[in-house]
Amino acid sequence: MIIGIPREIKDNEYRVAITPAGVRDLVAAGNILIIEAGAGLGSGISDEAFQSAGARMVAREKVFSDAYMILKVKEPMPEEYPLLRTGLLLFTYLHLAREPELTRVLLERRITGIAYETIQTDSGALPLLTPMSEVAGRMAVQIGARFMEKPQGGKGVLMGGVPGVPAADVVIIGGGVVGLNAAKMALGMGAQVTIIDRSADRLRYIDDIFGNRIKTLMSNSYNIENSVKYADLLIGAVLVPGAKAPRLVTDEMVKQMKPGSVIIDVAIDQGGSVETIDRVTTHSDPIYLRHGVVHYSVANIPGAVARTSTFALTNVTLQYILEIAGKGIIRAARENRAVARGINTINGKLTCGPVAEALGLEYTPLGEALHGLP
Repeated sequence: MIIGIPREIKDNEYRVAITPAGVRDLVAAGNILIIEAGAGLGSGISDEAFQSAGARMVAREKVFSDAYMILKVKEPMPEEYPLLRTGLLLFTYLHLAREPELTRVLLERRITGIAYETIQTDSGALPLLTPMSEVAGRMAVQIGARFMEKPQGGKGVLMGGVPGVPAADVVIIGGGVVGLNAAKMALGMGAQVTIIDRSADRLRYIDDIFGNRIKTLMSNSYNIENSVKYADLLIGAVLVPGAKAPRLVTDEMVKQMKPGSVIIDVAIDQGGSVETIDRVTTHSDPIYLRHGVVHYSVANIPGAVARTSTFALTNVTLQYILEIAGKGIIRAARENRAVARGINTINGKLTCGPVAEALGLEYTPLGEALHGLP
């Protein structure tokens, strides 16, 4: 299979969808890798490194015109839509629940859209989302510590405090991969941490790991309101695979926060879990103020640590790329339920139920969409 990797063009997105080690394995399996010249520079990977591993460096237009499968990190930007030709196979983070126009393009051009974030094993694990969630969770605390500084618009609170002065109160809504990694970082910096989750089993697990070092609360509007009110740093870490994130923090709750408090909503990729997060920001313009509270809603947080993120991502995507390239998407989907769950669009049909519900579009079960295809 001819596999193409373009350079990412999202604001301050420096990741690339493959590493030289990944190129070598794919070429050894009989595939042809064409990579846009300069695509890896933001991750510290030279064109020469890719070429030494067996890739061909080409112009951007040739990547899209010649490849059967396009590998990306982020969803295509509007300026890339004209390059998405009919019948293409696109494998990337799609987050279609908040992308109606991209969804329309994929359906109209009968593009097979496979979303990293909905590849899901029978156990419920999200293997291609996990490493970026780990990065985003850890970075959320790192970023929060910076924006709590007074010159950055915060209230001037040190994460760990000092003897005689309290540490920051960090409230994390969601105890999944993002929330757990945020908690590790916040604890390591000396903060007082509260995790709120809707699963009693998850809260028991968190308590087993951290004991009384972390306060755990069941997710309900009462507990969220009372915790948010006193938070110096609020981290939204809610995930419903493929669907829009539920709005758990209301405008009224944010109004009760102290001026200079910071909200970082990692769930912005799926629409955001905070009512006052009403727009996506960028690494070059990351924050805005609402009710005196600093809001950070960058949708590609891991892109800021591109080298770490690129290598972590390829570590988990490679086995699926090899399987899809070796078998073709239809056979791979029929033989691997995780791959099947990753397919959001195919043959002009929308096959991801949560996306269809979020966008008000017709849903077609994957088996029906694949019926009659070779």
